[in-house]
Amino acid sequence: MTTPTLRRTTTAPVDAARLTTAGLITLLLGAFLPILDFFIVNVALPTIDRTLNASATMLELVVAGYGIAYGVLLVLGGRLGDTYGRKRLFKFGLVSFTITSLACGLAPTAGVLVAARIAQGAAAALMLPQVLSTIQATTTDEHRSRALGLYGANAGMAMILGQLLGGVLLAADIAGMSWRPIFLVNVPIGLLGLVLVRRIPETRSANPATLDLAGTALLGLGLFTLLVPLTEGRTIGWPLWTWLLLAASPVLFAALVMVERRIERAGRIALLPPSVLRMPSIKRGLLLSGPFFLAYGAFTFVAAITLQDGLRYGPLAAGLAIAPMAVSFLVASLISSRLVSRFGRGVITVGAAIQGTGVVIAIATILVAWPDVTVLSLAPAMVVTGFGQGLMVTTLFRVVLSRVPAESAGVGSGSLVTVQQVSIALGVATLGSLFLWLSEPDVLGMRDAFATVMAVQAVVAVMVCLFSRRLPDPR
Repeated sequence: MTTPTLRRTTTAPVDAARLTTAGLITLLLGAFLPILDFFIVNVALPTIDRTLNASATMLELVVAGYGIAYGVLLVLGGRLGDTYGRKRLFKFGLVSFTITSLACGLAPTAGVLVAARIAQGAAAALMLPQVLSTIQATTTDEHRSRALGLYGANAGMAMILGQLLGGVLLAADIAGMSWRPIFLVNVPIGLLGLVLVRRIPETRSANPATLDLAGTALLGLGLFTLLVPLTEGRTIGWPLWTWLLLAASPVLFAALVMVERRIERAGRIALLPPSVLRMPSIKRGLLLSGPFFLAYGAFTFVAAITLQDGLRYGPLAAGLAIAPMAVSFLVASLISSRLVSRFGRGVITVGAAIQGTGVVIAIATILVAWPDVTVLSLAPAMVVTGFGQGLMVTTLFRVVLSRVPAESAGVGSGSLVTVQQVSIALGVATLGSLFLWLSEPDVLGMRDAFATVMAVQAVVAVMVCLFSRRLPDPR
């Protein structure tokens, strides 16, 4: 295999571009918004349906359109930052995200909302990869370890708080605007980020490369043909075109692998360089991250539906039911850095065991107390589950990126966040669809459907416990 030719960098070395605390806070603010927005819309879908008279397919696209654009363009966003400057791309993505959030909040019809959500997902894909890339390129040793730990905590909290904040804003019904504040709240936060963005040092790869257009097109088409039918198929009755798209997906991914290998053998830098993806920390971390985030995405979706449609909680009560999970997740995230320094990858093993225990407690609570399940009775399961997830999410990010060189930071972070977002979307599309089918009265009903899908998550936790021992030590 030919080694890609390294190009001379015009960027100062890491020591000359240290990431300050203010710069890290600004990056984390930018990372918080896109992840928050992926989840905040869940609790608002029934309200959007009533106010915009949206069909079931349009509601699915409000979620799926954002996720697909996000997942498809993440790696490209990382590569653009490597080439043209990560601070520049972060700022451009933040401006675009703020504008598209305003468009979502003012959308007069469901069609306009779907289009704005797709554009919002694309803007998020330009902004988010720059966060991890900048951390990788401007930090070392314990400073990097702490920054990655905070990133993992920030990402996980955004996932959980999305549904909590959505419930609060819907219940408040600010100025009679119903669901619109869940998008409009991004505007002042985005403007604050633009004021602080000067605190971020500018970096770019020491190895800038021309864009891999063939790889980008194949990755986009492969994800599109996989996620669209899985998301829309059940709603529209699985017509022939959904099966044709699913059949095309593995062919496109196989073509992507061949193209990327050919580009790297030719001495050029591929969008997803096989040599980087073969690094033990990247390969094993991504293989373990996929099932975990798939189950995680399903958990948040199934919990939201069960609380509101099954137990008849309002949006605020549903958010309060998830609040104990958010608190324990934050606590675990904050202590994970010290635990990893002492126990290494064992933190993932223990975190998976704790998470699995929490899921089993949730299953038992639902089966025994249904339909009189209160926020208080759910709290123990939420606390235990959130604590285990907090240990795992932060540590997984550290393991995957622990041995990625600074010049490959865009590839590593882009691959990681792509796996995260695609897996979450797959979790909603697969286990979420399974749950919706099983929850029908003539099948299992809501209670038993919840228990069945949560049992799958418990099995995933056991698998993570077993295979986490093969991960490299992030220390």
